[in-house]
Amino acid sequence: MGRKWISLFLCIALLSAFLLPVQAAELELEAPSAILMDAATGTVLYEQNAHERLAPASVTKVMTLLLVMEALDGGKITWNDMVTASDTAAAKGGSQVYLEPGEQMSMDEMLKSVVVSSANDCATALAEHVAGSEAAFVELMNARAQELGMADTHFVNCTGLDDDADAAEHLTSAYDIALMSRALLSHDAIRNYTTIWMDTVRGGQFGLSNTNKLVRFYDGTTGLKTGFTSGAGYCLSASAMREGMELIAVVMHCESSAGRFSSAKALLDYGFANYALVQPEFTPEPVPIRLGEKDSLCPVVEEPAPVLVDKAMRADIRQELELLPEVSAPVAAGQQLGTLKIYAGNEVLSSIPLVAPETVERLSLWALTKRLIDSVCFG
Repeated sequence: MGRKWISLFLCIALLSAFLLPVQAAELELEAPSAILMDAATGTVLYEQNAHERLAPASVTKVMTLLLVMEALDGGKITWNDMVTASDTAAAKGGSQVYLEPGEQMSMDEMLKSVVVSSANDCATALAEHVAGSEAAFVELMNARAQELGMADTHFVNCTGLDDDADAAEHLTSAYDIALMSRALLSHDAIRNYTTIWMDTVRGGQFGLSNTNKLVRFYDGTTGLKTGFTSGAGYCLSASAMREGMELIAVVMHCESSAGRFSSAKALLDYGFANYALVQPEFTPEPVPIRLGEKDSLCPVVEEPAPVLVDKAMRADIRQELELLPEVSAPVAAGQQLGTLKIYAGNEVLSSIPLVAPETVERLSLWALTKRLIDSVCFG
């Protein structure tokens, strides 16, 4: 038994060497706090003071946008809604599209203004549209942060502005920003906005230019959000996709705008140069069912998920399909019928359960008797 545990420990250690992030000694960043995360798996590929609690400035709006997208998906609000600017929203300073009190904008233009131009007035109007008031919306922000495991985070507003007395308590970390960025990117519709370089609102009368310069200058950029105040410095949550792999690079408290973009670019370059995603694929084979209303079932992947690997290992990746030789009815939907194992050399990178796609009931006594009679009489 002791030998088995030692072998298991060695396997885990070897696997960790393959999969755990490597701190690249040559990676020099201006950002004092940074992280690189794989969007598909949530794996941290690089980090530097990633849990330091800092002011996020307008990167706060990643959570604002996430709650708006979730409200849209949940039917609480709709894409056809017109959003009205309150006096409070119109009075917001900083980046804005200069909403007038009572002015209405479509949901599409409100979102576009927040994502592309970081409009504080539109962010506040959207928050009020979802929750009735900014204060109520901030409660939702903090509750959602808790659900996502953002232990370093406390929000006091929906914009990231730090010009009021409570601003000192408006804090998060690079790690937490990566978590909420990953959640936002799960909403494909947000990319319709985060990839815009230049556009207009108000019937072409007001121009927008993306504050995230990587959208134009970094190949594969999918977003996401910049931020700056004198207290927070220059911040950025940047996402990009290449060869089917999407990465999230978060940098905080940079001294210059150029520094945040160069730091994010360095993180993304490092990730794309060193890691790749492997998509599990298999040809379904039937598993025989004994005494079932169906003779067999082809299993399916329980939760399709890619596997993140070091690029140097990609040529050594192989898959093995292990299926039960037979199961007895009844078979429940979701019951495991086998395993798809992904290897790098002789090391198992992932064991993916293969399950029954539906329930198969056991034959009734009458059906079983009839089947027996048929086999005797008709061969």
